[in-house]
Amino acid sequence: MTTRLLCRWVRWFPRCSQVGVASARLQTSTVHHTEPLCPMSVSWIRPSARHFCQGNELATMEDTPFPYECTELLKLVEKASTPQEVLQLWAEQGRSASDAARCLIQLNLQIVEKGGVGILQDPRFEHMLETLNAEVSSVWNGSLVALLRTLTMLGVPSDAPVLQSIQNEVLWRIRRLSYRQLAYLVDWVAFQRKRGYENKALITTLLKQLELRWTELSDSRTITILMGRALIFSPSLMDKLEDKALELAESFSADDIRKVALALASQNRRAVSLLRALSYHLIQKSSFELKTPLLLDIAYTYGKLNFHQVKVLQRIATELLPRLSELSSLDVTRCAKSLAFLKWLHLPLFEGFAQHYVSYSESYSTLQVCNLLMSFAKLNFQFGKGEEFYHKVHKALEGSFQSLEPFLKTDVVWSLCVLNQANPDYISSVTNHAFQKKLSGGFVDRTENYRLKLLHISAFAQLEPLGITLKSPSVLLPAALGKVETITPMQSSLHTTLQSLTNSQTQALRTAVKTVYGWTIDGELVVDSENKPINLENLKAPHLPGGGGPDALPAGARRIAFVSWDFSNFCLKSKDLLGRFAMQKRHLQLAGFLVVEVPYFEWLELKSDWKKGAYLKDKLGKAVAEDMAK
Repeated sequence: MTTRLLCRWVRWFPRCSQVGVASARLQTSTVHHTEPLCPMSVSWIRPSARHFCQGNELATMEDTPFPYECTELLKLVEKASTPQEVLQLWAEQGRSASDAARCLIQLNLQIVEKGGVGILQDPRFEHMLETLNAEVSSVWNGSLVALLRTLTMLGVPSDAPVLQSIQNEVLWRIRRLSYRQLAYLVDWVAFQRKRGYENKALITTLLKQLELRWTELSDSRTITILMGRALIFSPSLMDKLEDKALELAESFSADDIRKVALALASQNRRAVSLLRALSYHLIQKSSFELKTPLLLDIAYTYGKLNFHQVKVLQRIATELLPRLSELSSLDVTRCAKSLAFLKWLHLPLFEGFAQHYVSYSESYSTLQVCNLLMSFAKLNFQFGKGEEFYHKVHKALEGSFQSLEPFLKTDVVWSLCVLNQANPDYISSVTNHAFQKKLSGGFVDRTENYRLKLLHISAFAQLEPLGITLKSPSVLLPAALGKVETITPMQSSLHTTLQSLTNSQTQALRTAVKTVYGWTIDGELVVDSENKPINLENLKAPHLPGGGGPDALPAGARRIAFVSWDFSNFCLKSKDLLGRFAMQKRHLQLAGFLVVEVPYFEWLELKSDWKKGAYLKDKLGKAVAEDMAK
C-alpha cells in the first residue's frame, strides 16, 4: 500500500515549487525536522474551473502513468492469424504485463473466430497469466477493463487469482476510468451476476461513480450499453440515462435506436418523450438502414410498451411488404402478434402474412399457428382467400390440438369462434367438465377471463349455424364473487340517458345486463309496434340466467340492446371493431336483439342531455326501420 501511495505522489511531485529543496527533504525523510514542508502550488489548493461538459480530469488521464506503447511484439500479434501464432509470439518476445494483456485480448479474438482447444492448459498461456498477475499495476486502463471480459470468455474461473487481482486493481483505479470504460465494466458485472458471481465492493463503487459522473455521457454507444444493463441501476440513474438518450437521440444510428428501444421494453419503462424522439429519428432513416430484424424489434417494443405511433407502423408495413418472402415463420408470427397488441390492422400486410402461411405452412410449428390465429382474431381479420388458409390451419391442428396447454387451447378455440371457423370437435374438447377443471384456480381475474371465453364458445355452439345439432354445453367455472364491475364514463352517461328515454320507468329498462352468453348489454328495452317501451319484468328472457318471467313477447314487439363502443373497442385509427366486440354484436343479433350501436366518436360530440336523448331515439327508429325492411 505504501508503494502505491508513493508512486501516485511522485507523479505530482514535479508540480510542487522548490523541487530541489523538496527532493532533499524526501531523501532525508528519516531525520526529524522542525521546519515545515515545502508549500503546495496554487494549482493544488485552487484547481482550475471545469465545466460539466468537459468530464472528469482524472478520467481523461487514463493512460497515465503507464502509457500504451505499440511495440514490435504488439504489431506482430495484431497480424497473427491463429491462436497458436499468438502464443508463440508471446513465448519468443513477451516480457511485460502490458504485452501479456494485449496478447490475451488478441488470443480471445482468434479463438472466437477460429476456435481453440486446450488453450487453458498451454504453458505459454499460464505464463501470460502469471506475468499479468505479478505486474497487474502496470497495465493501462483500457486493457485492464477489457481483460475482465477476455478472461471470462476464455473460461478462466471467477475465483482465479489473476481475475481477483484485476478486480482489485480496477477498484483502486475506478475514479480514473473514463465513462465508456465504466460502461464496459457494467456490461461485465451484469454478465457475472447472471452466472451467480458478484463483487459487491466493485458493484457498489461502480454504481456510485456512474451516478456521480453521469454528465460525462457524450456518445450513443455508451448509452446503449448502459441502458441494456439497467437491471442493476437505481431508478434515478435510469431517469438520467433516459434524459441523456433524449438529448443525443439525433446522433443515434438505426441500430442504436433499436438497442435503446429494446432496453426500454426489457424494463417495461414507457418513456413517452424518448419513444417519440426515437420514432421521429427512425422515420428519417433510409431503407438501407432499416434491416428486417430492426423493424421486427421496433414493432415488438411498441407492442410491449403499448406505444402507438402510426407513422412508424406504416413505415414498418411499407418496408416489410416487399420482404415477406424473406421472412421466416417466427418473423411473421412475431410481427403479427406485436401489431395485434397495438390493435393496428394493415390489410395488405396481414393478407401477406396469411399468404405466407399458405405458401410455407410446413415451416410453421403448432405454437406459431396458434399465435397467428389469435392475432387474426383479435383484429377480426377475415382473409379473402380463407378456404385454403383455414384448410391448412385445421390440418396443422389435427395431430397436436389435444396436447395443447389448457389455457392456450381455450384461446385457440375462442379465436376460431371469433373468425367463425370453429367446429363441434373443437368446442366439445374445451367445454367438457374434466377440461374445465384444469382452468380453475390461480388468479381470480384470469379464471374470470377464461370463464367468459367458455361462455362465448358455448354461445357460439348455441347461436351459430354449425350444420349439425350440438347439445348446449354448460360452463362450470364459478363467477368471481365480490368483484366490482368497472363502468366507464361513457357507459354511465348512456345509462342516465336511457332512463330519461323511458321516462324513468324502472320496469321498462335494464342496464348493465349480464347474459348467459357471457356478454354484457349496456341497456335493454322491449318496444311495441309504435316504438314505445313496455314493461319487461314479466316477459320471458332466455338471455338471462333465470329465464325472465312467464309471459311471451307480445306480437310486434322487439328486443333492443344498446351497446356502447368505447375507443378501446376499435382497431387503431379505424372504425372497425376488434374481434371480441364483433362477435358480441353477432351473437346478440342471433339471440334475437336489435343491436343499437353507440360509438364513442358520435356520442362524445353530443354536449347536452337533450341531444343525447334525441340521438338514441333516432338510432332506435333507424334500427327498427331496417329490421322491418328485411
